Amino acid sequence: MTLLLACVFAAGVLLMAARFLWPQPRGTVRRPPRRMPLVRLRLNQAGLASVSSGAFLTASAFVAVLAAAVLQASFGVAALSVAAGIGCGVLPFPLLTARASTRREAGRASWPDTVDQIVSAVRSGLSLPDALGRLSRTGPPATRAAFARFEKDYAIGSNFSHSIDLVKDHLADPVGDRILETLRMARQVGGSDLVGVLRDLAASLRSEASVRSELLARQSWVTSAARLGVAAPWVVLLLLAGRAEGAQAYNSASGIAVILVGLAVCLLAYRVMRAFGRLPEEKRWFG
Repeated sequence: MTLLLACVFAAGVLLMAARFLWPQPRGTVRRPPRRMPLVRLRLNQAGLASVSSGAFLTASAFVAVLAAAVLQASFGVAALSVAAGIGCGVLPFPLLTARASTRREAGRASWPDTVDQIVSAVRSGLSLPDALGRLSRTGPPATRAAFARFEKDYAIGSNFSHSIDLVKDHLADPVGDRILETLRMARQVGGSDLVGVLRDLAASLRSEASVRSELLARQSWVTSAARLGVAAPWVVLLLLAGRAEGAQAYNSASGIAVILVGLAVCLLAYRVMRAFGRLPEEKRWFG
């Protein structure tokens, strides 16, 4: 029994020291992709890659404090000021998500044309890196900055796979991930079917974009109703709080409870309505 415990202990020590005794050579195994924080991901999807997550959160906090101070100075209702601060502090993230969704849908519509340009470049005799680098000048405006980054990184000696990862991180687009992973595989294993695969992918993306555009048009009715349903009670509350007797009533314990419960109900109802009206988003399996 003593010998068995000694062997187990020795094996554990050996496993802990194996990392230092036999270090893994660099570049032999590609590490799994690191999951990007949600705020950073939304900023990249919204085309605000130059804005840091800390700056965005700081600006949101500043807006919340400013809104609370303005309402407190205007109406003198503490609970209403707190509710305004919370609402305005949370508001930048839905706006960022909406901008990211709009940009993603615009990019989804432009990807088939991007694939067509890659096919034309490959058929004319250009290599894959040159074809992608040319997209920084001839591709859709939404993707030119990402492919310019690819061209610059590849030109200074980086390998194709690393430059592709830079484009994926910059765009943060599931459709782009599929296309770029197809190109990565074609670069690594070769083959003569790349043009046919890209053409089929472009046709599939066009069909998918057509269906999504029709569904998004119908979804806008649900989104508009959700926003109107959340905003209407607060407009009435501001009108009532503008009167002296209304401000006095809302400064009481029951008035504070009404405002805070109303805030919680509005936030919950808005989330539920958006959940029912939201289209399923494709996940970044290769992100």
